[in-house]
Amino acid sequence: MMIRSSGHPTQRTAEDTRRPRVTERHLEVERKYDADADLPSPDLSGLPGVADVRGSRPVRLHAAYFDTPDLRLAVRGITLRRRRGRADAGWHLKLPVPGGKLEVREPLGRRAEAVPGRLASLVVAYTRGEPLRQVAVLETRRRATVLLDENDVPLAEVADDAVTGTVLATGSAEEADAGGGTATRWREVEVEVVTGPATLLDAVEERLLAAGAHASSASSKLVRLLGVDDQDGGRGEEDVAAPRRSVGDVVVAALSAQVDALLRHDPAARCGEDDAVHKMRVAARRTRAILRAYGPLFERGGIRPVMDELRWLGRVLGEVRDLEVLRARLAARVREATAPDAEAGAAALPRHGPGAFVRVEDPPPAGAEPGGTAGAEPGGTTGVRAAPSWLVELGEEEQRAYRRMNVTLCEPRYLALLDALDALVADPPCTSRARRPATAEMPALIDRARRRLARKYAALDGGPEDVATARHDVRKAAKGVRYAAETAAPVLGVGAERTARRAKAVQTALGEHMDALLTMRRVERAAAGVRDPAEAFTLGRIHALEQHAAEESLARFTEARNA
Repeated sequence: MMIRSSGHPTQRTAEDTRRPRVTERHLEVERKYDADADLPSPDLSGLPGVADVRGSRPVRLHAAYFDTPDLRLAVRGITLRRRRGRADAGWHLKLPVPGGKLEVREPLGRRAEAVPGRLASLVVAYTRGEPLRQVAVLETRRRATVLLDENDVPLAEVADDAVTGTVLATGSAEEADAGGGTATRWREVEVEVVTGPATLLDAVEERLLAAGAHASSASSKLVRLLGVDDQDGGRGEEDVAAPRRSVGDVVVAALSAQVDALLRHDPAARCGEDDAVHKMRVAARRTRAILRAYGPLFERGGIRPVMDELRWLGRVLGEVRDLEVLRARLAARVREATAPDAEAGAAALPRHGPGAFVRVEDPPPAGAEPGGTAGAEPGGTTGVRAAPSWLVELGEEEQRAYRRMNVTLCEPRYLALLDALDALVADPPCTSRARRPATAEMPALIDRARRRLARKYAALDGGPEDVATARHDVRKAAKGVRYAAETAAPVLGVGAERTARRAKAVQTALGEHMDALLTMRRVERAAAGVRDPAEAFTLGRIHALEQHAAEESLARFTEARNA
């Protein structure tokens, strides 16, 4: 049964989601402080590793911020702005990630109120069809101080900002130009790492606090101006181990965390960030596994459609993830099988993702095309060994899968699933059993998952015709035990943690076995079209390595099962 779409319009064009293009991005690591208007700027000389402190002339910055009418981006700690007034003028999208914020940039463009389609598509999981309009304007007078090392390399920048913020009622440029809305003024100091270590932030903070500044409670200027409850990427974690909590409360809290994870990794997955598709897929699978393991706590009709659509989403993400794993595994095998000169073969491929984005600090080689092999010249004299053609084809296949995924993640079916997950967490269809104490109910529900695993073990031991499918069924059942036990671990403690570890060992061993088999099949397919004897020999060595890996993983499975 498919979840019905709630009528979300599709926020994309073929050009936005299919055609590769270069977009700047970088990880922003910074801290913010509030300061009184008359607070003197502290002396920042003599900090560890800082050889010089250099000030700059004040600049004026103008930034228009865009969001949905109900501020869906702001409450998640996401900011989308159009900035003028300095070298980084353009559209900036800032997304919370571990360790800082991922900033994705686009050029200014001609239309001040037209959000670039690429940036709009990255936040469609949050906007879900709601229009993006101008919600605020920030005028900033900035005096920047750069901390330099002995080689004049910038380590960090300290920006002392006098800010005037205006909330717009209609969201129109005309209102902003006319000075409409309510203006608020404050002073803020931002400290951002450029090339220096994160520990430099601590040293600068000590000086600022001693001077009378204090850490800002808002993650951004916009959050402060709008006065929203900034969740900075999530709803926050509840104390699932609180005494006398019901089993329904514990399970719904776990579901809420997984829905947050799914949303949090969505933009990074669209960008092709390392491991983001994997993390998004894990969140979808965990959500489904929790619903399955703790199904007796919910009305079946209330969760079945969601579970069906989560399976569908897992397949959408799985196409990309499987190709990522296969390409990375084969690239590593090429190095292993042809050492010492194979390093270049893997390096010539895109590292991951759709080839649509490139880091600011790591630009592509001159003349390189997204998705192509870097550094190859007609004469082949660059010193960079070209990747095998079958490996290049695999990289291109992965890129096409990314494009298909990005199209799908902008379609109404996916957005309807996100709505259904939000509704499930906000108003779960619980049965009366969900009101019972977690400590009393969770052991029986974990045992239910264990019994399912035992049945799959028995089917495997019975000599099935399709052994590969039987092993896959065991792996899925082990994953169910693992996620059920991990959900219960905050309540049940060491026993549940031990169960989860054992199930994970079984799951991991069988997963590695499956990866080895799939890699062997891909090698066999590549070998059928190879004419170069050296390349055929390399494929033969890789096949042997994978065959050995498959045998080793089966031995680990047996050991994990008997532990």
